[in-house]
Amino acid sequence: QIQLVESGGGLVQAGGSLRLSCAASGRTFSSYDMGWFRQAPGKEREFVAAIRWSGGSINYADSVKGRFTISRDNAKNTGYLQMNSLKPEDTAVYYCAAGPYFGSDRRDYRYWGQGTQVTVSS
Repeated sequence: QIQLVESGGGLVQAGGSLRLSCAASGRTFSSYDMGWFRQAPGKEREFVAAIRWSGGSINYADSVKGRFTISRDNAKNTGYLQMNSLKPEDTAVYYCAAGPYFGSDRRDYRYWGQGTQVTVSS
């Protein structure tokens, strides 16, 4: 079992950047695929990006492709989401997740963080 803690959220103007981190406890983080999801008020949680345990495969939602970059450092038990050219519609609570499947469905992930708020002002 692992625990995930997100950080790095905040308030930023449109066009700005933020870097989210996901710190994992437990020695098995490197064996899990990792994803980022987000949930805006009144909307369902949606897929943002995913990265294989090895870092060898990456997938993005079309809405963030070219603006967001997912990465991980297994030696530090940490995952990252670099967000550039932020838009007001990116405003949401961002969650990191870990699990045995490299996918875009919430059911692919077994462990979840508590979330970090990202607010983009226009």
